[in-house]
Amino acid sequence: MAGGEPLLFNHRPSSEHSNDRDIAEEDALLTGQPTARRTTSRPWAFWREIGLFVWAVIATALVVVLSVVYQRAQDPKPSQSHPSGKRNLIFMVSDGMGPTSLSLTRSFMQFQNGAPYSEQLVIDQHMIGQSRTRSSSSLVTDSAAGATAFSCAMKSYNGAISMDPEHNPCGTVLEAAKKAGYMTGLVVTTRITDATPACFAAHVNQRQEEDRIAEQMIGNYPLGRVVDLMFGGGRCHFLPNTTDDSCRADNKDIVAMAKKNGFNYVSNRKQFDDLKGGKNLEFPMLGLFAETDIPYEIDRRNENDIYPSLHEMAEAALTALSAATKDSEKGFFIMIEGSRIDHAGHHNDPAAQVHEVLAYDKAFTSVLDFLKKDPTAGIMVSTSDHETGGLATARQLHASYPEYLWFPGPLANASHSAERLAVEYQEYTLDGHSDEETLQFVKNSIVNGLGIHDATDEEHKTLLADPALSLYAYAEMISRRSQTGWATHGHSAADVNIYSSDPVAAKALVGNHENTEVGDFLREYLGVDVAAVTKELREKGTGLMVTDAEGKKVSWTGEIAEEGVRLDGQNHLASYGGDHKKRHAQHGRACDCGH
Repeated sequence: MAGGEPLLFNHRPSSEHSNDRDIAEEDALLTGQPTARRTTSRPWAFWREIGLFVWAVIATALVVVLSVVYQRAQDPKPSQSHPSGKRNLIFMVSDGMGPTSLSLTRSFMQFQNGAPYSEQLVIDQHMIGQSRTRSSSSLVTDSAAGATAFSCAMKSYNGAISMDPEHNPCGTVLEAAKKAGYMTGLVVTTRITDATPACFAAHVNQRQEEDRIAEQMIGNYPLGRVVDLMFGGGRCHFLPNTTDDSCRADNKDIVAMAKKNGFNYVSNRKQFDDLKGGKNLEFPMLGLFAETDIPYEIDRRNENDIYPSLHEMAEAALTALSAATKDSEKGFFIMIEGSRIDHAGHHNDPAAQVHEVLAYDKAFTSVLDFLKKDPTAGIMVSTSDHETGGLATARQLHASYPEYLWFPGPLANASHSAERLAVEYQEYTLDGHSDEETLQFVKNSIVNGLGIHDATDEEHKTLLADPALSLYAYAEMISRRSQTGWATHGHSAADVNIYSSDPVAAKALVGNHENTEVGDFLREYLGVDVAAVTKELREKGTGLMVTDAEGKKVSWTGEIAEEGVRLDGQNHLASYGGDHKKRHAQHGRACDCGH
């Protein structure tokens, strides 16, 4: 650098005027005052700036418009979420079915059908969220509190049939729908008086009062008749105790009372078939097709001439309800329950479980087909009240490190449920047989009923030791061979899945929710006033007394359990005898003992 000049010296402005201008501009930046410098007028620059501004405004407006269009495409319009016109709502309950029930059944289906591992159940394709199931009295709910969350959109204690925690009746979505002009229906595979269906059309303090529930469901309670159609089992609770098929504590003939209240009555397969898939059905309709529960699907499929299936009952009900509401301003509300998934969990019977879930999936498919064809706007929402059994598609059989295996094959070999084999075995022992004959009977039942050819002497001894516990012994044999695990014979606190035929219309249920939010959705979709029904129930029910089986006057909602006894559907624990597996042997026929 010549003369020690700094680098880039020659690039600085050299004129005195330039230096003065730079100083002036620096002063302007510091003081905020404009410089005295004059600018040359350039019209083209002005119009360029105007053009750029107009283009920016247009581009911004275009982005806003596109955003709105996209958002509307993603979000349901109010009319889509809550139709303003006629609509139908089909609520399905997969009692006791947790997420692992789907894993179990899906693998079983793929094995049985030789399908690829990517093959899904129909229900798999409609999952939109999950439900949290705790009740007001326990982190582990029972079906009564679980169904009350759906029917009343309210948390209550285990054992409550649409009662609040203070033992006051809460109006249900079905009752409100009936008041609003909708037709209503209940379709189940357990007793129609069981907890889940009862929670939509009855109100009692203790779920065990199924005799009282039967009376209320046919209209003998403050609101009168609110159910237009009922299909299921539980006939023994409708017959007087003077008949052989009754399980009532009194001699009331509820079937006769139902007929007096206008019900048409069917009770066998032939009469069901005469309904012509619902085309020949007259309302109101009471159909009781089994003395207690309709048999497990694994057994019922071999007795199709005696008992209708869940999907057949659902299809007939939907066809009839659709026809009956064809010319009305209102549609219908129906609850359809795959009830005995829960029982298979209680029994820890994986073979019964997979067939129950497949039967539910078939009914689920029937509902989807109906909604596609029916001209009335409608939606189906499906969920479970809880998970049962703590089911796991894995089991550690030995103390050594577990193998990562689960085998659907043993489930495919079974042709009967453990429940059916146990009933047949206990009936066999009543006739009196030698030990050798009984052993041979047991061996044959294992081979022919479960498809097991490697039963051990120890397993034979277990069955021979106590026929009353044979249900659990049979279920244990097939669970071990399939390496199916169970944590309990009761319920668990697992979250359960939510499904829908229309994820857009059911957007409110997308994600993880409290079970009461399912109840909120049901009433909001139908646009019914459940609070008004609650008010009417309490006003009309105040001081209302009925006569119990002993001739004593009690409240129409039944007695509250004695002080100190848990009023949560678990009252059978008061008679706990040291072995939880004996509970069915300790209670009368048709007792569901807190399921």
